[in-house]
Amino acid sequence: MSVVIETTIGDITVDLFTEERPISCLNFIKLCKIKYYNYNLFHTIERGFIAQTGDPTGVGNGGSSIWGEIDGPGKRFFEAENLPKIYHASAGLLSLVSAGKNLIGSQFFFTLAPNLSSLDGIHCVIGEVVEGHEVLRKINEAIVDENFRPFQDIRITHTVILEDPFPDPRNFLMPSRSPSPTPQRLQNGRIAADEDIDDTDGKTTAELQEMLAEREAKARATILEIVGDLPDAEMAPPENVLFVCKLNPVTTDDDLEIIFSRFGKVKTCEVIRDRKTGDSLQYAFVEFEDQKACEAAYFKMDNVLIDDRRIHVDFSQSVAKVKWRGKGRGVEGSLKNNEFDNLREPRKTLRKEDGKRNENDREKYKQVSSSDRKLAREERHREQIKRDRENSKKLYRSHNEEEHYRKYRYDDRNERERRRSRERYRRSLSRNEYRSRRNSPEKEKHRKYVESRERSNNVRGSTKHRDDNDNKSSVSQHDKKRQTTNRSRNNDSGTKLKRSRQYSSPTSESDSSSVSTSDSSSETTSSDESSDSSKKSRRQKRSTKGKKKKSVGKFHKRAHKKK
Repeated sequence: MSVVIETTIGDITVDLFTEERPISCLNFIKLCKIKYYNYNLFHTIERGFIAQTGDPTGVGNGGSSIWGEIDGPGKRFFEAENLPKIYHASAGLLSLVSAGKNLIGSQFFFTLAPNLSSLDGIHCVIGEVVEGHEVLRKINEAIVDENFRPFQDIRITHTVILEDPFPDPRNFLMPSRSPSPTPQRLQNGRIAADEDIDDTDGKTTAELQEMLAEREAKARATILEIVGDLPDAEMAPPENVLFVCKLNPVTTDDDLEIIFSRFGKVKTCEVIRDRKTGDSLQYAFVEFEDQKACEAAYFKMDNVLIDDRRIHVDFSQSVAKVKWRGKGRGVEGSLKNNEFDNLREPRKTLRKEDGKRNENDREKYKQVSSSDRKLAREERHREQIKRDRENSKKLYRSHNEEEHYRKYRYDDRNERERRRSRERYRRSLSRNEYRSRRNSPEKEKHRKYVESRERSNNVRGSTKHRDDNDNKSSVSQHDKKRQTTNRSRNNDSGTKLKRSRQYSSPTSESDSSSVSTSDSSSETTSSDESSDSSKKSRRQKRSTKGKKKKSVGKFHKRAHKKK
């Protein structure tokens, strides 16, 4: 979808972004259709920035949308589209002027430089210039006053719509022919576009001669530029450098610097020498820090004798050491691109690392066709849409995270209480389970079984002890019986001895006395043993009271059998 805008200095063809900006493009097309922009003045032209038009009054504060023209001044402005975002990234873009809060009327402007980020988000880009870049260069070079208003009028003469994809709004009336210019539209002009300007009117002969000399100098500079001796015809040599010639070959740089330093501080002083031999070529360049010092040296040092030679001094015309910054930017100042040189692509920039361009840069900055630019623009739009979606997703995620954090903070105390209650419940369950297991019938059976086992073990141990005691007691009783039998035998033998003593000798008496003593000693020992055994048996009987009777040992059985 294209529109041709005819101006007093040439035609401009614009491709409109009808898919991205349908409402804004409809407004612009319908205004072109009713010939609203005919004879509109470019009332603001800022070099390297914008060229603005679209106000029928030519003042800069008028204009109305198509709905304002049809339905009245109440609909003078309308709200333009914001998405997808299209930036003022290159020169030659057509953008509708916003009156604030994204409200659009009829005024629009062309961008005259790339990367105008200050306009992004404020004004609405609706198209791109595909033909007529030389016309925009002429508009950019127009002479303007301090308010950026051109001295000579540049106007839109006619608009042609190549294709209209939008239906006409209600009550839309298209004129049968282009309307003639009204005095209201032509009253704010200065010098008409078709008016001839006589530069020599009212000037003296000296001024005319100076003008002719300037024209001749410009023509020569143009020839030198064509030949390749000058980078640009408008380039001028520095005014603080002197050219010194007719020098003696023995004169050195230090000698000249000492001589010329009396006029002011000398920045550089160089005698030009042959590259191969190093011999002096008998001329030099002296650069001063101040222009006044350079002028004083020019007037004082011409035809002065140095090393037996009369030198000649003049202002330098060489630009060999001048660093060319670009057309219209001179030799000093910033590297900003203030010139509208290439509208199709941004100006090539030098690398900071090596200051040279390589082959990849040349291929990158080659001029491309309009179809390729259109594809690239669509790709940029798609990438921008992707970025916007990702940003919206990030915002949504961050919002959800904040909500989750708030809920977590709100429910943190409840969650802690829940955890504590769960822990208490688990502990109570564990205690109850332990109690239930402890008091279970199986546990009771096991406990009884263990107690019975312990009891049986104790009983076995006590029975063994009792058997031992019984054996001891049975032995003691057997000994007693044996002792008693022995006593009875001894008594019988004693009686027999007594009887025999009565009939025996004294020797026999002594023998009987020894026998009696031995018998008495045996009786005393046997009585002591019997008392001890009786005491032990009593103790055992006391300890075994209330217990079951033990089985009789083997020794007792033998004793009973013997009995």
